[in-house]
This record gives sequence, structure tokens and C-alpha cells, in this order.
Amino acid sequence: QVQLVESGGRVVQAGGSLRLSCEASGRAFESYAMGWFRQAPGKERDFVAAITWSGRSTYYTDSVKGRFTISRDNTKNTGYLQMNNLKPEDTAVYYCAAREGYYSVYDRDFAYWGQGTQVVVST
Repeated sequence: QVQLVESGGRVVQAGGSLRLSCEASGRAFESYAMGWFRQAPGKERDFVAAITWSGRSTYYTDSVKGRFTISRDNTKNTGYLQMNNLKPEDTAVYYCAAREGYYSVYDRDFAYWGQGTQVVVST
């Protein structure tokens, strides 16, 4: 199995940028697809972005397309979520997740999760 630890969340002004990191340890990270999900207060956890094990293919929810970029560096066992032009509605706890095999947009398909990192976008 793989253990995941997110970092990089903080308070940022609207229009600003953040880069979240997800450091993996345990079994070979390069064999896992990765995803980022977020959960706002009082809401369900939602899909944000996903990337295949090779990094060749990426997928985004519509609300973040053109603003967020998911990437990974398998040599560092780390995944990233670059977030630009942040909006107050991006405020949430952000979770990274990993699964063996192909990517998914459903949180139920991911077996491994980090503890989450808080992002607050202020007006």
C-alpha cells in the first residue's frame, strides 16, 4: 500500500496561486493513478483532478479547467496541484488519493488517501 501526505494549503487572496504537494511513501508510486478531491464545509467531497500513472493524461472538473494543473514527478514520489486564479468557492480541504490501475473521477474508487490540507481563499 501507499501512504500519502499533503502540504501547501494556506490562506490566499482571491486571484492568487497555490501549489499543493502530495508526497507518497510505501509501494511503487509510479504504479498508481492519482487524484485530487476537495470538500467544502457542509458539502460532499468532490472530484477536482486526476492523472494517470505515467502522467501522460490528465482530467479536470469543469470548474477548475484552465486554472488548475495536476502533475507528478515519479522520481520524487510526489504529486502536485498547481492552482491559479483562485476563487472564494475554491475554499475547501483538499485531499490527494491514489489507486492502482487507471484513473477515476469517483472517490469510492481510490483506496489510499492523505489527511487533507486546508485552502482558504479570501475576498
